[in-house]
Amino acid sequence: MITRKKNIILLLILFIIIGIAGFSYRFWQRHNEHDNILTLYGNVDLREVQLAFMVQERIVELNAHEGDHVKQGQLLGKLDPTRFESIVQEFEARMEHARQQLNELEKGSRPQEILKAKADVDAAKASLNDAEQHYRRVEKLVQENFLSPQNMDDARRQLDVAQARLKAENEVLSLTQEGPRNEVIAAARASLAQTEAQLKHARKDLQDTWLFSPADGTIRSRILEPGDIATPGKPVYTLAKLEPVWIRTYIPETELGHVTSGMQAQILTDSYPDIRYTGWVGYISPTAEFTPKNVETPALRTQLVYQIWVYACNTDNSLRLGMPVTVELKNDTAQIGAVAHDCSRMQ
Repeated sequence: MITRKKNIILLLILFIIIGIAGFSYRFWQRHNEHDNILTLYGNVDLREVQLAFMVQERIVELNAHEGDHVKQGQLLGKLDPTRFESIVQEFEARMEHARQQLNELEKGSRPQEILKAKADVDAAKASLNDAEQHYRRVEKLVQENFLSPQNMDDARRQLDVAQARLKAENEVLSLTQEGPRNEVIAAARASLAQTEAQLKHARKDLQDTWLFSPADGTIRSRILEPGDIATPGKPVYTLAKLEPVWIRTYIPETELGHVTSGMQAQILTDSYPDIRYTGWVGYISPTAEFTPKNVETPALRTQLVYQIWVYACNTDNSLRLGMPVTVELKNDTAQIGAVAHDCSRMQ
């Protein structure tokens, strides 16, 4: 009986020892796991775009309001296009005129113009023959004293005029056959190119009377209204882009060696405490700074920190700009780069 009681006592002691060992192991395991997780605090950040028209004119239509989700390429607003349409029409007419002038120069003289120049040369030759014959007759009569020397001088002037006319008509024929100079054609081409550039610019201004969304996002603010005068430097909308989304947080200098680019992260929010968002370290600042005052962290404010960005998989768009979050980084090198690969579209 005594032996049996001793055996029972020994078994109880053994169970107690085993229980204490198991509890100690679990406590050690949890403690190590906790030590292997780095907890940081930060806020959700994303990129914003100030949308403005590229030309100045009165706004006639705005199609988006605060909170609207817009797609890339979606039409957001229009300006009055009347002035820009008239400028385009003017330069189209100028370009057509310049093109026709260039075509005329490149084709050269028409056959009828060449024939006329040849006919003028023939007429000048005939006039020269008449002047030569008249001069010889007058010269003979002067020598026979039937006419005065003044008549001979008049005949000589007529002969000189006929010779000059023939020379001039020959030059005209040569120019007509050769056509316009290369420099004139080159100047016409340059004038056409200049008009084409002006027309292209005018058409671009006309296109810029339409405002399109450059990316998917949410309209944060609508600054102007129809009837306002839009200028290139005055935003009409503020667009918050949906991608990428990241957490701007800071890591103490003492923990910097434990964080690498691509390291897996878990993101927790107060709004959705039961949801853990997957993320990864995408940026580590190369320079140190002191903790900003708007960072809520249990560390001392004067502690030296490095800024890091933790990119997040925000597929349901529940992470909003400025939302405070908690980031848990697990120091597991096997996970480095895995999440970044799965959410590569967010980078």
